[in-house]
Amino acid sequence: QVQLVESGGGLVQPGGSLRLSCAASGSIVGINDMAWYRRAPGKERELVAGITRGGNTNYADSVKGRFTISRDNAKNTVYLQMNSLKPEDTAVYYCYARIIGRGRPWADYWGQGTQVTVSS
Repeated sequence: QVQLVESGGGLVQPGGSLRLSCAASGSIVGINDMAWYRRAPGKERELVAGITRGGNTNYADSVKGRFTISRDNAKNTVYLQMNSLKPEDTAVYYCYARIIGRGRPWADYWGQGTQVTVSS
């Protein structure tokens, strides 16, 4: 069984930094795209940043220049470095990955979510 486990959320003051991690585990044959999404209270889920297996990245306009997505293919892990955090970045952050498991077809997998709160 494949699963994604996130870590690194928490409470931080405006202007601070946090680093989120998401590790995929289980009977994994390969991982394609990975990404971070977020859902703020009263809002729809939105894409924060994505990264291909080859390292190409894309970002939401609201986080460009402040957030950096990266991955370690050897560890099946994706990271999100968040700097210059703002109160409007407060949300539950979800990890996403497109994974092919042993004996399974390509499928979309999601982490359980980690809360990020930016407040003084």
